[in-house]
Amino acid sequence: MTHLSRREFLRDFGLSAAALPFILNLPSLGFANQTARKQRLVIIFSPNGVVQPNFWPDEEGSEFTLKESLTPLEPFKDRMLTLHGVCDKVRGDGDSHMRGIGCLLTGIELFPGNIQGGSDTPAGWSSGLSIDQEIKNFLQSDPATRTRFGSLEFGVMVPDRADTWTRMSYSGPNKPNTPIDDPYRMFAKMYGRMKDQENLKSILDDLQGDLKTLASNVNSEDRRLLEEQTTFVREMERELSSGPVDGIGHAVPDLEPGVKEEADNMPRLSKMQIELMVNSFASDFTRIATLQYTNSVGDAKMRFLGVDQGHHELSHNPDDDEKSQEKLTKINKWYAEQVAYLAKRLAETPEPGGSGSLLDNTLIVWTNELGKGNSHTLDNIPFVLVGNGLDFKMGRSLKFGRVPHNRFLMSLAHGFGHRIDRFGNPDFCSVGPLPKLT
Repeated sequence: MTHLSRREFLRDFGLSAAALPFILNLPSLGFANQTARKQRLVIIFSPNGVVQPNFWPDEEGSEFTLKESLTPLEPFKDRMLTLHGVCDKVRGDGDSHMRGIGCLLTGIELFPGNIQGGSDTPAGWSSGLSIDQEIKNFLQSDPATRTRFGSLEFGVMVPDRADTWTRMSYSGPNKPNTPIDDPYRMFAKMYGRMKDQENLKSILDDLQGDLKTLASNVNSEDRRLLEEQTTFVREMERELSSGPVDGIGHAVPDLEPGVKEEADNMPRLSKMQIELMVNSFASDFTRIATLQYTNSVGDAKMRFLGVDQGHHELSHNPDDDEKSQEKLTKINKWYAEQVAYLAKRLAETPEPGGSGSLLDNTLIVWTNELGKGNSHTLDNIPFVLVGNGLDFKMGRSLKFGRVPHNRFLMSLAHGFGHRIDRFGNPDFCSVGPLPKLT
């Protein structure tokens, strides 16, 4: 059976093309790329910097204490790394928020353009591709690591406008990737033909015959995987059709009254997107994913945390404004909870066709466009890593001496066996990838 192509398999067994997502990760069919370990990367973005005294561990090494913002990650302390002293040294056009997100994963300058920030010169899109897409291209070039989508770009409350502040992933110069922040659309991309929430129709209803045929031609382990996948789709469809979330995921600056209430749905949206991401990994739809919460200069009002002011507005308040610092710490702690939830779901999901869990083969990188909101500094950009996907030596707090973040981006590629000697602006790459990670 393993010599058949996917198209031939569907044809010979009389299955419809809609059954394809359900067969890609069944080991006994030979389509699941089981010959080598499946390494994965997730990059998570949250905006507006952090309250550094409440974020970075004081200690260096394996004996360290998590500060308030990072306490949700305590269960994964032995599987995490904090990288203090990694700086975005890319300069040029655009303000710090624009360069902060536009150069974050690309490591190279923005093109000149007509998008005017709060200060400095106007700018356009990034002039290079981002590291997630560099690694995606590397994996897709090899049939043994190629997946259906290559990468998936998730979002939560990303504005529906396209500008430098709203995009962090680039497939090339001047080619920003739009994150999908509507779980309904992401679900449709992964599994089906739904046009919108109101017309949601069960994919599985049309596939019952195909799935029975498929189940009768695979081994018991694959039948279990198949059942898990179909159960997930059923549960997600039930979740998506349980009630409308008006205008889901498309908040914009200067929110109108009816749209402001959308921020109250952030916890639900986050959980839905994380569940979809975990399923995309278990199904081997992709091995590279990004998850972007709001945008650079994001001003969501997180009333579900008891915070009535906008996030960006709060981030401009001075350090001696204790109430603002407490609220910002609470916001970043909530983002850490989302990272922890993703890590938990990956840790409790077995690696299909392999050993261990998805977290054993996945690295989560949580980052930000700024080191600190009120100073707009690009020094000490938050990079918090969770998981064992790239075989870094985890369970440590590392401190560097203002090293360019390009070197960290190179380290991510090297972790996949992609031995690049530069990434982004070559001026920041000559010393090579970051030391001390492995």
